[in-house]
Amino acid sequence: MALSSEQGSRLADLFKGHEDAIIASWTEEIARTTRGRLSRAELQRQTSELQKGFQTALRGGAPNLHDDLAAELRAQLAELSSTRARQGFTANETAVGVFALKDAMLELVQKGDEADAGALRDYIAFSAFVDQAALFTFDTYVRIREELIADQAEQLLELSTPVVKLWEGVVAVPLVGTLDSARAQVVMERLLQTLVDTGSPYAIIDITGVPAVDTQVAQHILKTVVAARLMGADCIISGIRPQIAQTIVALGIEFGDIATKATLADALRHVLRLTGTKRQER
Repeated sequence: MALSSEQGSRLADLFKGHEDAIIASWTEEIARTTRGRLSRAELQRQTSELQKGFQTALRGGAPNLHDDLAAELRAQLAELSSTRARQGFTANETAVGVFALKDAMLELVQKGDEADAGALRDYIAFSAFVDQAALFTFDTYVRIREELIADQAEQLLELSTPVVKLWEGVVAVPLVGTLDSARAQVVMERLLQTLVDTGSPYAIIDITGVPAVDTQVAQHILKTVVAARLMGADCIISGIRPQIAQTIVALGIEFGDIATKATLADALRHVLRLTGTKRQER
């Protein structure tokens, strides 16, 4: 049910004439859902700003929330959703806070002339408008929350794939956990970038912390080694435990001329021999 310009004007006048009462009642309703996680002053500030946003949209004659005349109100609701998402509130709690405006307005309508059918029609139309606002808040919250989760997952992915410079000319990539396609791509990109930045001719890929190696994991490792070779660096794979060695043999995976070692310590000794030989040759 769309709001008419006359209904919007009457509702805006109602907002204007009872600002303090609406803000107080609305704040009280929201406070019941926040359970003390926000101060009363902060809640009152938010409801005051939103009340002005609703008042402006109604005064401007917005027939629904998605009209251009309600753009400012949508921006306020989006900001509320973003703030609530970062504060750890649920989507339901965020939407309920907007729905609570209907209860605050209902108190004013009930205090007026109960026989006024026009006031009742205005409230029904306004109730539909608030429903749109609450649903918009819910949808925006979900989208922002998904973006936050994606950002956090990306940050965790970067933290779980460190590339460490051991000494001049040697870097190491200690892998822990499952190596899937997304993570393998991050490992390759970070390793290649580190090889470029440091000019290192050797890289150790340690898979001690990888619980299992299947064909897919092996292919990811081999692609990383080949990419490093194209950059002029040799890779040594360490952490080949007996169980992993048996799995690799059973799967028929060939590492070719890639150096493999049982432990990281063995890989370090191998690199020391290689670098020592080159220094002697110079």
